[in-house]
Amino acid sequence: MTLSDTSAHGSAPVAPARPVVRSHHGDDVEDRYEWLREKEDAAVIAHLEAENAYTRERTAHLETLRGRIFDEIKGRTRETDLSVPVRRGEWWYYGRTLEGKQYGIQCRAPLASPDDWTPPELTPDADVPGEQILLDGNVEADGHEFFSLGSFEVSNDGTLMLYGVDVAGDERYTVRVRDLASGEQLPDEIPGTFAGATFSPDGRFIVYTTVDDAWRPDTVWLHELGTPVEDDVKLFHEPDERYWVGAGFTRSDRFLMIEVGSSITSEEWLVDASDLRSEPRVVWPRTEGVEYESAHAVIDGEDVLFILHNEDALDFELVRVAASDPSGPRTVVIPHRPGQRLLGVSTFRDWGVVGYRRDGLPRLGLLDYADGRVDELAFEEPLYSVGTGGNPEWAPPLLRIGFGSFVTPSTVYDLDIATRELHLRKRQPVLGGYDPEDYGQQRVWATAQDGTRIPVSLVWKRSFGEPGTAPRPLHLYGYGSYEHSIEPGFSVPRLSELDRGVVFAVAHVRGGGEMGRHWYEDGKLLNKRNTFTDFVDSARHLIDSGYTTPDRLVAEGGSAGGLLMGAVANLAPDLFAGILADVPFVDALTTILDPSLPLTVIEWDEWGDPLHDPDVYAYMKSYSPYENVREDVTYPRILAVTSLNDTRVLYVEPAKWVARLREVGADALLKCEMVAGHGGVSGRYNAWKERAFELAWLLDVLGLADD
Repeated sequence: MTLSDTSAHGSAPVAPARPVVRSHHGDDVEDRYEWLREKEDAAVIAHLEAENAYTRERTAHLETLRGRIFDEIKGRTRETDLSVPVRRGEWWYYGRTLEGKQYGIQCRAPLASPDDWTPPELTPDADVPGEQILLDGNVEADGHEFFSLGSFEVSNDGTLMLYGVDVAGDERYTVRVRDLASGEQLPDEIPGTFAGATFSPDGRFIVYTTVDDAWRPDTVWLHELGTPVEDDVKLFHEPDERYWVGAGFTRSDRFLMIEVGSSITSEEWLVDASDLRSEPRVVWPRTEGVEYESAHAVIDGEDVLFILHNEDALDFELVRVAASDPSGPRTVVIPHRPGQRLLGVSTFRDWGVVGYRRDGLPRLGLLDYADGRVDELAFEEPLYSVGTGGNPEWAPPLLRIGFGSFVTPSTVYDLDIATRELHLRKRQPVLGGYDPEDYGQQRVWATAQDGTRIPVSLVWKRSFGEPGTAPRPLHLYGYGSYEHSIEPGFSVPRLSELDRGVVFAVAHVRGGGEMGRHWYEDGKLLNKRNTFTDFVDSARHLIDSGYTTPDRLVAEGGSAGGLLMGAVANLAPDLFAGILADVPFVDALTTILDPSLPLTVIEWDEWGDPLHDPDVYAYMKSYSPYENVREDVTYPRILAVTSLNDTRVLYVEPAKWVARLREVGADALLKCEMVAGHGGVSGRYNAWKERAFELAWLLDVLGLADD
């Protein structure tokens, strides 16, 4: 049989076996599909295209449903809309979306007066006095199949704009600069940057970061406007392959902060913003296993740093030090409290904001510089997400807050610092008569094999009855890595499931950060299997408690959550009717063994180093999905979605996994975007179509395709 041969009856593509042997720690492994890694090989592209053709054929019967779901998403979305304006300098900055346009438009309008802190209530269809269009993503994307902004910023004086564009999906951006008065492009053009380029406070320089061959951000550069890129100054380089770097200015504009970090260790360096070519000075020298982050403030005329750290403090503590001598005496501001995970601190001229987690939910508290007291903000919903955003000013009287839940659409508040009053600025409009009272949300608890209680969040439409009163179709989502928490958030596309009677659930498994730092520690390295068994035990709890049945249960996860999907498919294939794996990290052992691949060395802190440690090698081999496809089971239906230009999880992982699953008779489909990256397709309408494709497949698995 030739490559990807298909019969007239539409049988699945068959990738020919071209065995290579991988040998580590005395273990020889034959890999029949490693040849699919050769991205430039025409045979590999032909195979991926054959997979796409087969997937189109197998899902052709869902075309009407896909169109219906897309129309539902579109019909619930106010296509012509505005974000809430953010004040910076003498302008209000905001984004526009226009009906029929894929990409957003960045705009600004002048303040009414210097004392104007109340954002104007802009009407989407009305003209805004003095409005300037800064960047139209639709114009910039013209002629490109993919478009993404990785940097966007206006100089402090409002005269210049920089923006970084990626048109391939590989997250390498070209930074350009525009004069906002004349509209002319400046000759400055910086190719191959990482995301997050920024102006210096005086607007004379651009600070940006580049990556090495393994896609690790490793070098911070200083570009002076009007000079050749070849003359750019290297501000900082990190040679250790375990660490990444980033840089940004403090809100006070006093310092450039260079951040160096791995999964378990961090280090920061300060550069005086008035002399960016000066030698960086370290805040705290790196100590293996110690993480910290700092924020600058001025108290009683002294430059100080608030430092959040985990030295002898598993869930972190907050201290204050002199910026002139960060390693000197520490004043404890918030002591370590087990079970209350401090997440971050933001500083303003007169007060600070602390983010933390307690009882599985995010919290926000205002920090009083005078006495260190934290005043927690209260919210009434049992499940919610909350955080700060859009606060560039150093001395604002208001704090911009984002809030939402499974049933409450994304909401923007301004908190009056003096009165503690919340001012509602905008709630995401959901068209078509959406009423949050029609939907319910709650948290239940599953018990893991070792007795640990696993939180599981649920959301459903009330008209179909309360969950648990009778088995229902159920969509179970999971992630469980990098201490990343899956917050209760609103989703317009999800309504297309809920309105068809599906219960959506999130298993907050170990490896995430929902229950504090120990939750993460118990699901990484040689504890990684807890992530997988927690998800399986959560599924079993939902089945045993009458929420659903195996033939009405679909699982979903992406990236590291895709590893979770591959692992649970091997561990408990009988519990699921279908598994949706998005950009799945399913060939984890092969990837983590190869330090030349993107991000591998950095990832050793998360997964372990199987290249040099035989125990880690054996442990990873015991769970890596591609290594553990089983001959003795019937797999659920599987859909794997990937992108050819993904630099985080290479397309070859799901391609190999699907080929191996096919060997044991699994009904597995592969969908590969040929011009996209880790985040999938670009453009909101394209993204809606992609999600409609996935939801139609999911509903088909659940037996709801005809509803």
